[in-house]
Amino acid sequence: MEKWRRIGVLLVLGLLVLGAAPDAIAQDEAVEPAAEEEEAAPITAADAMFTVNNTWMLVATFLVFIMHLGFASLEAGLTQAKNTVNILFKNTGIIAIGLLTYWLCGFNLMYPGDFSLIIAGRELFGFAGPMLDPGEAGQTAAYADGAYTYYTDFIFQAMFAATAATIVSGAVAERIKLGSFLIFSTIYVALIYPIAGAWHWGQGFLSDMGFYDFAGSTLVHSVGGWGALAGVLILGPRLGKYSNGSIRPIAGHSMPLATIGVFLLWLGWFGFNGGSVLSADPGPVSFVFVTTALAAAAGIIGAMATTWIVEKKPDLSMVLNGSLAGLVGITAGADAVSVNFAILIGFIAGIIVVFSVIALDRIKLDDPVGAISVHLVCGIWGTLAAGIFSADHSVVTQAIGVVCYGAFCFPAAALLFLALKYTIGLRVSVEEERGGLDVGEHGMEAYGGFQILT
Repeated sequence: MEKWRRIGVLLVLGLLVLGAAPDAIAQDEAVEPAAEEEEAAPITAADAMFTVNNTWMLVATFLVFIMHLGFASLEAGLTQAKNTVNILFKNTGIIAIGLLTYWLCGFNLMYPGDFSLIIAGRELFGFAGPMLDPGEAGQTAAYADGAYTYYTDFIFQAMFAATAATIVSGAVAERIKLGSFLIFSTIYVALIYPIAGAWHWGQGFLSDMGFYDFAGSTLVHSVGGWGALAGVLILGPRLGKYSNGSIRPIAGHSMPLATIGVFLLWLGWFGFNGGSVLSADPGPVSFVFVTTALAAAAGIIGAMATTWIVEKKPDLSMVLNGSLAGLVGITAGADAVSVNFAILIGFIAGIIVVFSVIALDRIKLDDPVGAISVHLVCGIWGTLAAGIFSADHSVVTQAIGVVCYGAFCFPAAALLFLALKYTIGLRVSVEEERGGLDVGEHGMEAYGGFQILT
């Protein structure tokens, strides 16, 4: 009985399969032509390269974004604990200001398309309006020779914009009013930085002359450095820094935090310089990575040797700034000089930054983090070095570019600071400076919860 039951089940299943088969075959025949009609066009090598380029540019963008955390950590570590909240607040505000003002006007001031103000044949100023919807073509390989999309172009360049104001933040730390600094940063990043940048990266008159700055030794770092110099001159030194003809060191509160900041900056610099290739072309990108890393390493050795000889002891803060000096120094010519020359440029930058910090202290220019020495002085050195060590560029033209940027950025920053000083005020009160800007400006402490045991 059991045997016949099994045979019956098998017969039923067989009939079901045979009954369904014609329908399945018919469905397959109906589907196949439609599938063929909907088959997508094959992906070409150009399409794949466009995706790779765009992806690398976005990776470079978030590496540059990480640099802002590096700046915040470095500045906080090299200043007093009582001003830590203020430092972190400024660095948080700057990235927001940079992104929004670059959307509003900076992007199309820096890359205007056409220059509306031309004097003596020099293209000085142009503006295409706020960032616009690029349309479908702006999101495809039809934009930027197939390297990246319009939005990628914008966000990568926007990350650079806020860096200039961040440089100023460290130099004027521990005594500037928060509101005044934020107003300065807004105007400087929205107008001064992009107008100056248009002269070279926006195909302006310096570009026509043959001036060269690969990733911003001058266009980013010196632009910020000139603003920092103006701020330090107008603000004056911190209380007690210079008294009775002597220099009183005001130590930073956290060297571990400062060191973390430098390594974050070094990491971000691979995006800063590597992304400036503006594609994922493996040859140039890998070459720029090598020149960038070796210049930073050489800057450390240069600063280490110099402080050990001059000050008789190796100074960690100087060595940290030596790495940044090497990075700033190589940024102008990272793709244009040989690996050997990159090492030499970084090593000389490490020496220069030590003597610059010492010299500025002697003339009573109080820069708590060494921003002027790192970004302005070594930015100038790096820009000139691109002409000295590259056969394709002229040191005379490079020097002309340095002078042009100084002649524009320093007076513009000075006027902004002076206008703020004589209107809403620039410097905090003596009581606030002594008590710390964290409590005076923000009503909070960075390291609360600690009790003094007696």
